[in-house]
Formats: sequence, structure tokens, C-alpha cells
Amino acid sequence: MGKRLATLSIFMKNRKDVEKVNKIISGFSEMVVSRMGIPYKKKGIAIIVLILDGTTDEIGALSGKLGNLKEIMVKTAMPKI
Repeated sequence: MGKRLATLSIFMKNRKDVEKVNKIISGFSEMVVSRMGIPYKKKGIAIIVLILDGTTDEIGALSGKLGNLKEIMVKTAMPKI
């Protein structure tokens, strides 16, 4: 299966989950091209945006693990490039 580029956006309502999120992302570090973290104090959330280069299975596994955490919302986009 070929590799795809993707963006994965993580929205956290509770900053106590940062350690869990970081541990999961570290497990998939070989496909992380870039990472940007933004504390959005006005809305009381933290946002992490990842650019990934991996198979659809790898990207789906990361997205699924993060999405199983409470108070975490995950959105993934994979353009056909």
C-alpha cells in the first residue's frame, strides 16, 4: 500500500490529556513530517496540527487511538496527491 500525505487536527478540551496525546503521537513519530501546537485561550482549548506521510492504515490507526480519548476531537484530511 502506498503512502499518502495527510493533515490531522487534534482539538483538546482538557489539557490534562496532553501527556496521553504526546505518548500516542510518539508511537507514530516515523510518519510525522511536522507538528504545530496552538493554545487557544479564548475558547479554552488546545489544538495540535500534524502533517503526516504514511499509509492509510497507519494514519487511521493514529487517528483512531487519539479519537478514543475522552474530550479529544480528531479530524483527518487526505488529499489525492
